[in-house]
Amino acid sequence: MNGTADGGHATDTAPQGAAALLAAQRAAERATANLLGRQDADGWWKGDLETNVTMDAEDLLLREFLGVRDEHTTQAAARFIRRRQGADGAWATFHGGPGDLSATVEAYVALRLAGDAPDAEHMARAAAWVRRNGGIAAARVFTRIWLALFGWWRWEDLPELPPELIYLPSWFPLNIYDFGCWARQTIVPLTVVSAKRPVRPGPFTLDELHTDPVEPSPPRPQAPPATWDGVFQRLDRALHAYRRVAPRPLRKAALRSCARWIIERQESDGAWGGIQPPAVYSVIALHLLGYGLDHPVLKAGLESLDRFAVWSDGTGTAVGTVATAAPAADTGGPADPDGGHADGPVRMIEACQSPVWDTCLATIALVDAGVPADHPQLVRAADWLLAEQVLTTGDWSVRRPGLAPGGWAFEFHNDNYPDTDDTAEVVLALRRVAHPDPARVDAAVERAVRWLAGMQSKNGAWGAFDVDNTSMLPNKLPFCDFGEVIDPPSADVTAHVVEMLAGEKLGHDPHARRGVAWLLAEQEAAGGWFGRWGVNYVYGTGSAVPALVAAGLPPSHPAIRRAVTWLESVQNEDGGWGEDLRSYPDPQWIARGDSTASQTGWALLALLAAGEHDSAAVERGVAWLVRTQLPDGSWDEPQFTGTGFPWDFSINYHLYRLVFPLTALGRYLSATAGREPAAGDGREA
Repeated sequence: MNGTADGGHATDTAPQGAAALLAAQRAAERATANLLGRQDADGWWKGDLETNVTMDAEDLLLREFLGVRDEHTTQAAARFIRRRQGADGAWATFHGGPGDLSATVEAYVALRLAGDAPDAEHMARAAAWVRRNGGIAAARVFTRIWLALFGWWRWEDLPELPPELIYLPSWFPLNIYDFGCWARQTIVPLTVVSAKRPVRPGPFTLDELHTDPVEPSPPRPQAPPATWDGVFQRLDRALHAYRRVAPRPLRKAALRSCARWIIERQESDGAWGGIQPPAVYSVIALHLLGYGLDHPVLKAGLESLDRFAVWSDGTGTAVGTVATAAPAADTGGPADPDGGHADGPVRMIEACQSPVWDTCLATIALVDAGVPADHPQLVRAADWLLAEQVLTTGDWSVRRPGLAPGGWAFEFHNDNYPDTDDTAEVVLALRRVAHPDPARVDAAVERAVRWLAGMQSKNGAWGAFDVDNTSMLPNKLPFCDFGEVIDPPSADVTAHVVEMLAGEKLGHDPHARRGVAWLLAEQEAAGGWFGRWGVNYVYGTGSAVPALVAAGLPPSHPAIRRAVTWLESVQNEDGGWGEDLRSYPDPQWIARGDSTASQTGWALLALLAAGEHDSAAVERGVAWLVRTQLPDGSWDEPQFTGTGFPWDFSINYHLYRLVFPLTALGRYLSATAGREPAAGDGREA
């Protein structure tokens, strides 16, 4: 499964010399044709963004809570959920991963809403698995909040989250801007839910999911008083006591302020931050504050949630989605108990959508693969990207009040939360296109570079959404057990910004040099870099090495040589690279996993940047891509190679399996162009 110390040996006989180059060229041509064919008429690309069944379960629970759940939607969602159940009865949060307690509880409840009987074989297996793993009491706080909405858990047994939190100034510990933007957008509406403690009794009980139905919520162990856990446990007890004596005028004012904060951040498409979870909780919060379902704010919010749904006909054919990419592939699990894989439509909920990210990555891949820079589809993509630049201020301006805007967001509509990662990659993409209005591109890039320079954290690196979002206190809150809640600088984001600055001939600018120094200090002893937004060390290293070389480090630099040696040492025996998400909690999994197209692409990008185009490792990696390519020019990749929160929330970007292999093949062919004769110029399509 994982590479040996010397990188192993290919088990298949691969073409050599001119034949190998021609095979790589043909693979790039097929991938190019596939990718060009996926572009939307408006100029963007978007692959499905697959996460886990909690998105689908919580969507049904929301509709049940609001009284708008319909049978057609419910059954389509249930088909998707059933097909993701593992043989042990549990649901994992990524392909091939272990069962997850909270995901299993939420999936089980959703299937109960869909009418699945608790004594059905697949349900009994799920319930038994939940009990063996601690029951509902051991599930995360977010899961128990959902259950509390229906009377399946006591509000008194949940951490207190007062709406008065909205009044803490930005310099005070644990103010809302100490949280990452995704957590902030979720926590503010949940303070309303916590204050209201609504209960709309569910249509059934969940006794079968408790280890002890008589005492479903056993006392939790108390942490030593001198520890942070002990401090925050005492703080939570104090907040529960405060709830009983909170001045009513202050609480009412806080709830109004929360409502105003939420409404001010609703995007033009009705969603919040382009992300499904904050949208769900914002709708619930505003509804509890008296906003009817026909109110324009809630009506737009509910309509936006429908746009997170990807429908297919049960056989893999899309029947209703804003994306042009194919719907999520079936990753295994049992078929529906009542009839195979074609018994009705299937509905998957995306946590968010990634058109800006996918479009800039697709543009880079196509140009690097030899598509002419003035190709009409590339110009159309650049036009769409230029129109998406965010020219208004958002929450980032709390820490950078004088900074002019100029970034790009990840999603279709998200003016409040542009991010540095997308902004850097968009600039890299725009500079690859021969746009008919270069002055327009120059102006957009100038705004972006200025904004990115201003978003540098004091340690010289870049976080994704905010500056110096590094306080560890939010992670200590009893409420925050759902994943990463802060946005510290990361190697992959910093590398992308450094690479962009170098491309703008700013490699010697103090901002870039500080970024380079930070990256060099962050390299781990083995030679790799931690990957925050992609899995994991293969992603971090695949980002850092090209950036450092672009910024002026020679391939002979010790840091580059250590990275090359490490990548060669972890190459799989089949010639590819792979890394399982378990590498986040368990170092033994670092760079171990089945070979994937996206991770092989990342490793090749690093090796090629380091000048290794003639190495055996690169030739074997390219041969693996050629050998595993599907007839349509894409690659099969059920593995999850993206992250929302490392380990806690994993993502399968369905376009990664195409854009990163194509980028690697294109750069390989460019690096070897003069070595062997080849038929064709690699620019078909």
